[in-house]
Amino acid sequence: MGSIKGLGPLLKTELIFKDEDYGKPISEKLSETLRRNTSKNDLANIAIQSNVSFSTIRDVVYRTNSLTKLNAKAISLLMHAAFENSVAYKLQAEGDNVYLGGLLNI
Repeated sequence: MGSIKGLGPLLKTELIFKDEDYGKPISEKLSETLRRNTSKNDLANIAIQSNVSFSTIRDVVYRTNSLTKLNAKAISLLMHAAFENSVAYKLQAEGDNVYLGGLLNI
């Protein structure tokens, strides 16, 4: 995994998903994590980047559609976005904690 400016992350879906992952919905845990850490804008941007429709990505995330080799790239890009967003949320929460703790004299 890495990125080239303007091209997004370079992900190898064969290292992320196994053959037995295809043809069925993603796990509940992955679904929850993706929903918690991505936005509609993330889905839209990844739809454009991967040439997989927004509705297909959404349906895979919400487990109403199965993972396929065709939509796996989009889901792996979404996983990368969720990871980056979760790191950003964590840093933001830590800053908020320090700020609010200072206001409350904790």
